[in-house]
Amino acid sequence: MAIPYSMDGVPGPKQTPYVRFGKRLLDLLISAVVLLVFGPLMILIAILVKAGDGGPVLYRQERVGLHGRLFHLTKFRSMCLNAEHKGAGILVERNDARITTVGKVIRKLSLDELTQIFDVIRGEMSVVGPRPGLLYQAELYDDEQRRRLTVRPGITGWAQVNGRNAIPWPERIERDIEYVESISLFKDIQVMLMTLPSVLFGSNQIANADYWKNRRAELERERDSAS
Repeated sequence: MAIPYSMDGVPGPKQTPYVRFGKRLLDLLISAVVLLVFGPLMILIAILVKAGDGGPVLYRQERVGLHGRLFHLTKFRSMCLNAEHKGAGILVERNDARITTVGKVIRKLSLDELTQIFDVIRGEMSVVGPRPGLLYQAELYDDEQRRRLTVRPGITGWAQVNGRNAIPWPERIERDIEYVESISLFKDIQVMLMTLPSVLFGSNQIANADYWKNRRAELERERDSAS
């Protein structure tokens, strides 16, 4: 299943040998290393999440991937059971009461995202790329913003190491498009090296969902004016 609009004519990255073959090989190599190094930690996190309330260890959420195809992103569950039916729903607020004790720690250090390495192995994600958006967001992209969908979404990305959630959505997407235009082995290594300090010293900020509400309202006004 894909997003309800065409990706035809949306310019993607330059098809260098690295983009065509090297990036996928690097993803698989890094995935193997991550499983070897962080496998014991992942088992420990799974035990702690399960012991917290007896609920599922993993949380899967529909996201928009390469060329607008939908897939289910995998995370360690960091919120209470049935959290999407409580409070702010699929959105996460600052100091959200639905976040569990274990969840606060793993979210702060981005350890809840370790399981996305399996999404990389399956080919639905890359280690480096634009973070996968939600469907309601992708439906509001303009033609330029859709360019972020011409590459596999990433566990980390150029926007994440250059401000993360501290920068507004339009700027985050601009950074993603900068990455699409400049993908290379050097760029991916640079992003990976910048990710650790970004996670350890970055603030635990929540992305501003009001941008998408305002964007939808703006498009609806434009349609009403045109009709």
